[in-house]
Amino acid sequence: MAKTKTPQAIRGTQDIFGAEAEAFAFVVETFERVRRLYRFRRAEMPVFEKTEVFARSIGETTDIVSKEMYSFEDRGGESLTLRPEFTAGIARAYLTNGWQQHAPVKLATHGPLFRYERPQKGRYRQFHQIDAEIIGAAEPQADVELLAMADQVIRELRIEGVTLHLNTLGDGDSREAWRAALVEHFRSVKDELSEESQERLEKNPLRILDSKDRRDQRFVADAPKIDAYLSDDARAFFDAVTSGLDAAGVKWKRAESLVRGLDYYRHTAFEFIPDEGSAAADALGSQSTILGGGRYDGLIESLGGPATPAVGWAAGIERLAMLVGEKGEEPAEAIIVVEDTSDVALDRASRALASLRTAGLSAEMIASGSPRKRYDKAVKRSPKAIVSFREDGHGISGNDAAHPDLERILGF
Repeated sequence: MAKTKTPQAIRGTQDIFGAEAEAFAFVVETFERVRRLYRFRRAEMPVFEKTEVFARSIGETTDIVSKEMYSFEDRGGESLTLRPEFTAGIARAYLTNGWQQHAPVKLATHGPLFRYERPQKGRYRQFHQIDAEIIGAAEPQADVELLAMADQVIRELRIEGVTLHLNTLGDGDSREAWRAALVEHFRSVKDELSEESQERLEKNPLRILDSKDRRDQRFVADAPKIDAYLSDDARAFFDAVTSGLDAAGVKWKRAESLVRGLDYYRHTAFEFIPDEGSAAADALGSQSTILGGGRYDGLIESLGGPATPAVGWAAGIERLAMLVGEKGEEPAEAIIVVEDTSDVALDRASRALASLRTAGLSAEMIASGSPRKRYDKAVKRSPKAIVSFREDGHGISGNDAAHPDLERILGF
C-alpha cells in the first residue's frame, strides 16, 4: 500500500508557533491595551464581502483589485472576495448597521487579510493587521488622536528608530488642481517615464510620485508640490494637525512625495518608517513601512452613503512582530509535581492546581513519566516556584517572594 503523502502548507502562508507566536501575541495584546486607553471600540467584520465592496472602494484600476484579490463565486452565483484590507468592510458595516447613530465612532480591529502577492520577507498571502478608524469626525483633532495612538503602540512595543512621515493631499479642489499640474508636468516627459508610470499618467498620476524606478525619480524631484495648490482651508487643516502632534509629543517629518492614489483620500496621509541605518530598517529590508494610513473623506460616498469624514490606519502584525523580536514564553508562576504514584498525592495536587488557577496564577502539573524525573523536568521549565506533592506530605521551592501567596492560596 502506497504511503499517504502529507499535504504541504499553501505558498505564502505561515504556521506561527513558539517565540514567533509569543511576539505576535505581544503585538495584539499591546494594541488591545492601547486602544482601550484611547476609548476605541472593538469591531468584528466578516473575512469575506461582496466583491463590489472592494472594487468600488479600493478602485477597479488598482493592483489590489485587478491582480491580488482572492475572489470566487459562491453556490448562489454571487461574486465574493476574501478581504484584502479592513477599511472597506468597516465602511460597509458602518452603513448597513446604522452605526451613524454613534458618530463620531472610534473603531479598532485586528485579524487576517488576503492578497495574492509574490511572497517575500515580511509579506504573505494570508497576513494579519491591526487597524484603527475614526468615522464621522471632520476635525483635525481626529487625525492627531489616531496618530498619537499609533505612536504609542509603536513605543509600547519598544520599537526604536521609527519616524512618522507626514503629508497633506489637500481638500478636493486642492487635489484636483495639483493633479492637473502633475499630469501636465509628466506628460511633457512621457516617453522617458517607465512603462508603469506612463500607464499611471492617465489613470492615477499621483502614484508616479512614489515610483521607485530611477527613470521616474529624476522627474519626480522637480514635480509640482501640493503646497502651491493648497486652499486656505486645507492649509489651516494641515497646520492644525502638525501643531496638535507637536502638543502631543509626537515627532514627525514632512514627506512631500507621500501620496494616496485613490480620489477619496483627502488631507492627511502618513506612514511610520524606520530611519535609515536603524535596526528596524535592517530587519525589514525593502518592506520599510510598518504603519500607514490617511484621511478618506470620500470613501463612504463611493459605497452609496452620505458624505462622511473618516480617517484611519493599519499596520502589519508580522512586520511589527519581526521588530519586536522573538519573545520567550513567560515562566509559569508555579509547577505542581506529583512525586509518587499514589492516588492521594494526585488528588491533592489536582485540587491545588485548580486553586492556583482560580486565584489567577499560571500553573501546570507534571504527573506522568518516571516519578524520580518529574522534579527535574519541572526545574528545566524554570517556573517561579515548584510545589511538590507526595502521599506523606508536600513542599515548596523556588522564588521565596512567591511562597507567602502560594502558601495562603493552597492552605499550607
